Amino acid sequence: MASGLKLVALLLAVSSVVRALPSGSRVVGGEDAAVGQFPHQVSLQRSDGSHTCGGSILNERFILTAAHCVVVGDGVEAYPAHYFQVRVGSVQRMAGGKLLQLKRIIVNKEYGNFLNDVALLELQQPLQWTDYIKPIEMADTEVPSGEDVIVSGWGRLYGGGPIPQRLQWNTLKALTTDECQAAINWGYDSLICLAHTENNGVCNGDSGGPATYQGKLVGVAGFVVGGCGTKNPDGYAKVFYHRDWIFENMTPSE
Repeated sequence: MASGLKLVALLLAVSSVVRALPSGSRVVGGEDAAVGQFPHQVSLQRSDGSHTCGGSILNERFILTAAHCVVVGDGVEAYPAHYFQVRVGSVQRMAGGKLLQLKRIIVNKEYGNFLNDVALLELQQPLQWTDYIKPIEMADTEVPSGEDVIVSGWGRLYGGGPIPQRLQWNTLKALTTDECQAAINWGYDSLICLAHTENNGVCNGDSGGPATYQGKLVGVAGFVVGGCGTKNPDGYAKVFYHRDWIFENMTPSE
């Protein structure tokens, strides 16, 4: 059994929030994904083929990921699209499926301080649906407290640990905004916090990847608090909150 999704983290000095920065990693305390289990999951890679972040297929042209995976420094300007590629249709980050080029990167201009951490990737060519490449529907309601939420990614297995070749997944628990505020002093309507026991959760390289509830996309992996696999909940951008921005910007360019 693989030991964990992982996000790359930066310490937010005042609140002790650790953020998921681009860097290969995996779900902590997770297990190997079956072939075709997460057909919406992609590996966002640098042009040299190194895994950076995760992402979710929304339609034949657009993929949703975290803004911090694609911006220059701490700003909102994206790197040129040709700096990246995506692998779709495979549970292996280095093999299988298809490698696709990006046409455009759209960053939420309100991104900053761990909030509004979402970006859209427009593909050069439209996807063709198969058993292993499928879009995922976005959530249109809040996730009730205590419900099981599935997370997946190629993040580190534990803090400073190895990066898995095979996609990992784990089950976390949804918290309300008030519960997130009480747990980590970071409760915002734009976030969904996911609780877990020690030695579970996400880690470096899981950033931008999906959290799903009842088959719908509810979160985009953003940050961990105090390190990977602590008892603190992990922070995800809430897809329900960002639906309007996503739909407004999910228009193919000419």
